[in-house]
Amino acid sequence: MKFSRKSAALAAVLAGVLAASTACGGSDDDSASGDITLTVDTFGAFGYEELFEQYEAAHPGVKIEHRNEKEHEKVYVPKLLQYLEAGSGAGDVVALEEGILTSLRGQSDRFIDFNSYGGAELESNFIKWKWDLGKSLDGSSLMALGTDVGGLAMCYRTDLFAKAGLPTARDEVGKLWPTWADYTATGEKFQGKVSGTKFVDGPAALFNAILSQEAPKNGNYTYFDASDAYVADKNPAVKTAFDTVNSLKAKDLSAGLKSFTPEWQTGFKKDSFATMACPAWMLGVIKENSGDAYAGKWDVAAVPGGGGNWGGSYLAVPKQSEHPEEAAELAKFLTSPESQITAFKAVNALPTSPQALKDPQVAEAKNDYFNDAPVGEIFAAGASSLQPVQLGVKNVEVRTVFEDILIAIGQGKLSPADGWTKAIEDGRKKAE
Repeated sequence: MKFSRKSAALAAVLAGVLAASTACGGSDDDSASGDITLTVDTFGAFGYEELFEQYEAAHPGVKIEHRNEKEHEKVYVPKLLQYLEAGSGAGDVVALEEGILTSLRGQSDRFIDFNSYGGAELESNFIKWKWDLGKSLDGSSLMALGTDVGGLAMCYRTDLFAKAGLPTARDEVGKLWPTWADYTATGEKFQGKVSGTKFVDGPAALFNAILSQEAPKNGNYTYFDASDAYVADKNPAVKTAFDTVNSLKAKDLSAGLKSFTPEWQTGFKKDSFATMACPAWMLGVIKENSGDAYAGKWDVAAVPGGGGNWGGSYLAVPKQSEHPEEAAELAKFLTSPESQITAFKAVNALPTSPQALKDPQVAEAKNDYFNDAPVGEIFAAGASSLQPVQLGVKNVEVRTVFEDILIAIGQGKLSPADGWTKAIEDGRKKAE
C-alpha cells in the first residue's frame, strides 16, 4: 500500500500547514498540534472501521472523523446536496451511490479531479466500466473512485423457513424459485404456515432487483435511455418489475416496508419478514440491523430470474475540502485492492478491483454470519462479467417516485392501475 511514500508526502504537507496554520480547517487544537482531521461521510455499511484504524496508524498526522447515516435517500442525499450547494459542510471524502453519482457527473466542478492526484495510474485497479462511470460526463475529469458492485442473490431466514416446513439448505431453497412466479408460489406456502411474518420485506428492494434483471433484456436501461430521454412508460422492464412486485402485495406476502427507513431497520429484529433481495452490499446491512442474536439464522440463495447488478458506490472529494491532497490519498487507500478485500471481509462489499476479486480471501470466502454461505462463490465468481445499467441524471428522483408509489399501493391508498399512471406522470415531472 506504499505507506512510506504517502507518509512522506503527508509530512511535507503538514510542514506547510504548521508554517501557515490559518490554512488548516480543523479545530484550534488541530492547528496547534499540526494534526489535521479528515471527515468521511458514508451511508449504510461500508466496512471501513478497520481501515480507518490502519490509516491513522500509518499516518500519525491524520485523524479520521466518520459520519455515517443509515437512511440514504431521505437523509444522506439531501444533506450532501445541501452541502454541495452551500459550498461547505460536506466531508473531505464522501460516498456516492451510483444513482446520485450519475446525477452529479455534470457537476464535476464541485469535486476534485483525481487525475491531478495520481489517480490516472490506478485504472488497472478497477473493472473497466466501474472506472469509466467515475468520470465526468465529458470524460475530462476523474471525479470518483469505485468501492463496490452489487451482484444479486436472495437472503432468507432459515429458522422461519423451517417453521413453515420449507427446505432450509441454500441449494434446495434456490430450486424453489427459478422464476419470480415460483418465488410468489413459495411465498404463498410460507404465508399459510407462519403468522406474524410476511414473506418479503417490502416493494423497493424487490422492484430494484427485478428492474436490474429486466433492463439488459430491454436496451440495458430503465427510466432513461442512452440519450437521457425519459422512457419509463415505453420500457417493458419498468412495467414488468412494477407488476411483479404488486402481484406479491396482492397475495398479502409483503410487509410493505421501505428500505432503510427506521421501520424497516427495526423489522429485522421483529421477524417482520423472511426474505429480501440481496445485492452483495446488503449482507452488511442485514448483519448491522439484525445484530449478533441473528447470526446463523440468515442464509443466501440464488435469486429468482437469474443474476443481476443492482447498486454499488464510489468515493469522491468535494472541492470545498480544505485538505484535498490528504483526502485524495485517503480515498485512494480506501478503494485500493487491499482495502476492498478488507471491506469485503467486514460487510461483504463486493470489490470492483479485478485483483481483489481473484484473491482467495474473496473468491473462496465464506460468511459465518450467514450460516457459512460461500459468498465468494455466490457473488465474486461472476462479478467481472456484470454489466452497468444505463442511469439518467434524474434517476434517483424518478426511482424514488416509483418506490413511494409502490408503498402507497401496498397501503391501499392507490390501485395498481392508478399507481402506474401516477408513477409515470410524476416520474415525467421529476425528469423535466
